[in-house]
Amino acid sequence: MRFQTLAALRFGFGVPSGAPKNVEAMLDSLGGPDQSARDWPIEGLASVLPAVQAAQAEKAAAMGEDAAFALAEMEDRACRSTFVRAMTGDGFRERLVAFWADHFTVTGRGAMDGMLPYALVEDALRPNLTANFEAMLMQVVLHPAILVYLDQPQSFGPTSRAGKRQGRGLNENLARELLELHTLGVGADYAQADVRAMAELLTGLTYDSRWGMRFDPRRAEPGAETVLGRAYGGDEMVPIRQVLRDLAAHPATARHICGKLAVHFVSDTPDPAMVDAMVAAWEASGGYLLRVYAAMLGHPAAWGQSLEKARQPFDFVVTALRALQVPPQAIFDLPDARMRKLILRPLAEMGQPWKAPRGPDGWLEPVSAWITPAGLAARIDWAMRVPAALGDVPDPVMLAERALAEAAEPALLTAIGRAETVAEGVGLVLASPAFNRR
Repeated sequence: MRFQTLAALRFGFGVPSGAPKNVEAMLDSLGGPDQSARDWPIEGLASVLPAVQAAQAEKAAAMGEDAAFALAEMEDRACRSTFVRAMTGDGFRERLVAFWADHFTVTGRGAMDGMLPYALVEDALRPNLTANFEAMLMQVVLHPAILVYLDQPQSFGPTSRAGKRQGRGLNENLARELLELHTLGVGADYAQADVRAMAELLTGLTYDSRWGMRFDPRRAEPGAETVLGRAYGGDEMVPIRQVLRDLAAHPATARHICGKLAVHFVSDTPDPAMVDAMVAAWEASGGYLLRVYAAMLGHPAAWGQSLEKARQPFDFVVTALRALQVPPQAIFDLPDARMRKLILRPLAEMGQPWKAPRGPDGWLEPVSAWITPAGLAARIDWAMRVPAALGDVPDPVMLAERALAEAAEPALLTAIGRAETVAEGVGLVLASPAFNRR
């Protein structure tokens, strides 16, 4: 396959994406303005918190549902904008956004929290996509979305003023996932004592819809804490920020995240030399993510001709919408019931319910997790049924050439030619192994 085809299939959302000519073009685009965020804006905390406050006040006063409806509409627009960004924007940028949103998995717990996962992406992930990992980690861990999802407002220092008065204790969720998932990785050299010390260090961090994240000294466990052999003490946020800096700079963090990137983009069993090159770029640059991506894209192992990864359901649906050239406005114009029927419910049937991962470790990566009998049946059903429901379907041969270029195998083109209807031919393209792999 040509560079443009492989780049679009493996690192983007399919061939009709303004496929870059070389690695330098991919990196230049990534380092440039975030045009999709400008074209299809999603609200961050600055808008979300006032909307949540209004809905909470309305509910408390039993004054109707106008504010709650406005908050639900904000979430609905954010959902649709997420799809449209992936359908229209820089494929590599949007794939990276999806990777980091999965790495720092959060979900909304109820109507009042439904916008928080979107706000995390807008406030902490997209602005830091090519920055230093420390900057991203700091903003993520101190963001209300992660605090609420991992129950940090329920964590009190056992001997803190508030803890003793209310009989409350530690919640270790944030501390455990910070070490195990977000930084060092499963199996790294830390112990339960480090998890507990981290949890005590994080006490004081909480969330309120009036202020967002705040530090409450009444909840904070007094005294210094020792994490990974280093003592952390000081006033309020000082030790928390220091431990986050140290975790971001830890060698285990570099290897854990570089390995995850390689697995997500290239192969379930990536070339160790490619991962080593990414780790070396991380360490040489102090965790500068653009350099890490450059090391991945610059390694020959990233460009093997075999498409080893399965498209996850969101990838599959977005790539199909992109290939079908569905206009962005068509997604915004879908009535709620149609959006659920044509887009969101099929995602769940394929095994990836929207914004509802199985746990804080996010979605599974292996091909076997996605290409299952039930999941494949749901993909085939969607491919055969939904394109015609979204508008005029294209000529199947033209679709195959546009969506797959030289990755369209002769057997697929033959099958398309024998299809009884145009819709069936389109379905064969979208359900083909080539379209479902990257």
